[in-house]
Amino acid sequence: MTYRIDVLSNGLRVASEAIAHAHSAAFAIAVNVGARHETNDQQGISHLIEHMAFKGTSRLSAKEIAEAFDLMGGDINAYTSHEHTVYYAKVLKEYAADALKLLCEIVADPALAEDELAREREVILQEIAMHEDSPDSLVFDLFQASCYGDSPLGRSILGTTDSVRAHRREALAHYIRSHYVPGRMVITAAGAVDHTRVREVVEQAFSHVPLSETLQPLTTAKFIGARQKHVKTLEQVQVVLGYEAVPSHHDDFMALQVFTTMLGGGMSSRLFQEIRERLGLCYSVSSFMTGYQDSGVLGVYSACAREQLPELLGAILRVLDSASAPPSADELLRAKNQLKAGIVMTRESTSSIAEWMARHLLVYGRYRPAEELLASIEAITPDHMRALYARYVQGLSPALSLLGPVKGMDHLLKEPARAA
Repeated sequence: MTYRIDVLSNGLRVASEAIAHAHSAAFAIAVNVGARHETNDQQGISHLIEHMAFKGTSRLSAKEIAEAFDLMGGDINAYTSHEHTVYYAKVLKEYAADALKLLCEIVADPALAEDELAREREVILQEIAMHEDSPDSLVFDLFQASCYGDSPLGRSILGTTDSVRAHRREALAHYIRSHYVPGRMVITAAGAVDHTRVREVVEQAFSHVPLSETLQPLTTAKFIGARQKHVKTLEQVQVVLGYEAVPSHHDDFMALQVFTTMLGGGMSSRLFQEIRERLGLCYSVSSFMTGYQDSGVLGVYSACAREQLPELLGAILRVLDSASAPPSADELLRAKNQLKAGIVMTRESTSSIAEWMARHLLVYGRYRPAEELLASIEAITPDHMRALYARYVQGLSPALSLLGPVKGMDHLLKEPARAA
């Protein structure tokens, strides 16, 4: 495997990892822009622009784009997060250059046709409605607001029905000119790719875009740790509880991933064994670690019947408190190996490698090889786990979001008692 990176004269980074004997080529274009870069009247615009990229360029219609990628045996898609927008494609190796040209074209030259925009607004309004009907997704939007309030980082990536309806072509074009600039973009390739050819294609597509400075989000993240409930007619109460953690680039980030895996990353984890297997309080319980550029969240998700909610909340907190004692060597090894497996399996997919490179270059400013990540996991000790508990959980009051039949349960927004 051969990794190479170039920085074009306008600041755009182009990286590749050629993989011998690969039969596919994968590409990613990652932009350092997402929901937290939006002003109040721009809510949802990053996500809308991502949708519009596939709706035609000055040269091709939406149908022609779809037909071209299907002809290449291609898989193409995109996603928007609070901090990044990523476009990606994977094709048969003989179509590598054609796929990269087309991926660059849809990002560099979106037509933003009025008729397509009108239709796509309706599509996203349906997506918002679908999100509202998916309680296990909606509760995470509520939890994001519990953590970061009415700030860009606390808002839904989808925007609101009013904001989506209000977006016009001129606003999208202005947002693209402001944010889709070389200093905020990374283009990566993996698999059956030639770095020189990749660079040539990218230069041709983006050479007209001038040198630019990298802009920061509008606001600094401020974790507020609020507690809120949202009454909704459901069979279960959806629960997300969590604490402020660290940014993605922090020295503790990898260790916290091991910590959350130990607590709720699999069927042998403490949360699963105690709350589902021993107490039978829920069908699903898990923990997670999310990192941003200046903040992070360590959290737990579950769902249960209304009458079991007090016991569930107390049991979650009690399991978290069990981390005050260091784990056994076997328990720590299980958590480490789950994370290691994810890294190793990522290396077996050209598309995962392309996205991995892109995210690393945006978050860390460099590509962190698998060997470095595996070594950092291996270096974690039981005492690290106990220190993380003391630093990020012990004595702290968590943010909490409850969604479902929770009318009359305001008392649970206070500190729940640890279940015996």
